[in-house]
Amino acid sequence: MDQPRLRSARSHKLSTIARHGRLKHSNPVVTVVKFLAAAMAVVLVSGVSVAAIATLDVASSAQPGVHLANETNGPVPQIGAITGGVNLLIVGSDSRKGQDPSFGPVDSTGDLNDVTMLLHISQDHTNASVISFPRDMLVPIPACPDPSGGTFNSMSRQKINTTLTYGGLACTVLTVEKLTGLTIPFAAEVQFSGVMAMSTAVGGVPVCVAEEIQDEYTGTFLKPGMHTLEGVAALQFLRTRHGVGDGSDLTRINNQQVFMSALVRTIKSASTLSDPIKVYSLAKAVTANMKLSDSLNNVSTIASIAVALKDIDLNQVVFVQVPTGGTAGGVLPLQPDFKELFTAVAADKALKLGGTTGRGATLDPSATATPAPTATTDASATPDPAASAGATPTPTPTDVTTLSDSATGQTAGELTCSVGRTLDNQ
Repeated sequence: MDQPRLRSARSHKLSTIARHGRLKHSNPVVTVVKFLAAAMAVVLVSGVSVAAIATLDVASSAQPGVHLANETNGPVPQIGAITGGVNLLIVGSDSRKGQDPSFGPVDSTGDLNDVTMLLHISQDHTNASVISFPRDMLVPIPACPDPSGGTFNSMSRQKINTTLTYGGLACTVLTVEKLTGLTIPFAAEVQFSGVMAMSTAVGGVPVCVAEEIQDEYTGTFLKPGMHTLEGVAALQFLRTRHGVGDGSDLTRINNQQVFMSALVRTIKSASTLSDPIKVYSLAKAVTANMKLSDSLNNVSTIASIAVALKDIDLNQVVFVQVPTGGTAGGVLPLQPDFKELFTAVAADKALKLGGTTGRGATLDPSATATPAPTATTDASATPDPAASAGATPTPTPTDVTTLSDSATGQTAGELTCSVGRTLDNQ
C-alpha cells in the first residue's frame, strides 16, 4: 500500500480509527401537512391535526446542513416529484459521539463510514438502485476540504471508510464521485441512533433468517424463521459481521440488503402509509438523526425525492454490491465489471442483476413478494387528487443493462433470508 503524506491534523485523526401533482407552496405548517398527505400518498383524516401540531417539532429537530464541495444553492423544489434523476449518497457512521454509552466510549473509534451506499433514481422515475461500497475497498482519495479550514492532501490508495475521518461527509462524496465518474448533489450521514429510530418508527422490520445467526460481538442471536426487529435489535442485525455468511464485510452487505429490502416493503405498505403517527415518526427520525448536505436539508427537497420513489415498482428497486476482487488488506474494484456498472448508471439505464444474492443471503423459496398495497381511507376521508384524476402506475423501464455475475444483490420485490453462522464456525 502506498504511504501517503498526510498533514499532522489528518495523522492525528487517523490515530483514532479502529408524485402526485405539484402543490402550491405555502407556509411551513401547510407545506408539511400537504407533504404528509400527498407526497406519502396518505390522507391523514383525523391525523391531520396531529401532523399539523407535530410539524414544528419535526422542523426544530433538523440538524445544521453539510456543504458539499461542488454544491450550488438552487431553488427549493415544490412538493411534487423532483425533476429528473437523483444521486444521493447515504453514509453510515460508526462514531460513538452523541450515542448511547452501551456502544462504547466516545473515543473508542474514529468517525468511519462503515456503510457507504449510493441511491440512484432514474430520470423518468421508473426505477431506482441502491449501490453498496464495501468499507475495506481501497480507493484513491482526492484533496478534500478540511471542515476546520484549508484542504487535506490527496492520497493514492486508502480504505473508503476512512474518508469520513479525513474530511467529513463532503470528502466521502468527493471520493465516490471520483471513483464512479458521477455527480452526487445530495448526501446524508446517519449514526446508530438514526437506524434505531427509523426501524422503530415503522413498527419494526420483518426479516427472515435461513440459518441461525450467532454473534457475540453485537449480541445478535437469531434462530431460523421470521423476526420483527426494531431499535437496538435492528441496529445490531445490520452491524453483525461474524454471525452471517463467511464473516466478511462482503457478506455483511448481503445481510444488510435483506433488511433494507424489507424496510422498503414496510415503508411502502398500507399499514405504514395509512398511519399518521408512523409517517410523522419516520419524518422526525430522518430530520433528527441524520446529518444532511445543505442541498438536502429542507423538507421540500426530501419530500420531492420521496414522491419520485413512491410509485416505483418493488421489482424495479435494485440493491447491488459493487464488483470487487481481493487484495492484501482489503478489496479492489473489479474491472471491467465495476466500470460497466457505473457506465450504465451514468447512462440512466435500469439495472438487472446477473449474479446471486451473495453468500450472506438466499432467496426464500416459500414466499413471493407482492406489490405494496395502496393505503385505504374511510368514506369521510378527503380524496387523493391524483387518484381521482386517474393516475396510472409507473411504467416499466425498457432500457435495461444486465450486470455481470460479479455484482451480487437483490430487488426490493424479492423475499430473501439471511444466511447465518454459529459460533462453532467462527
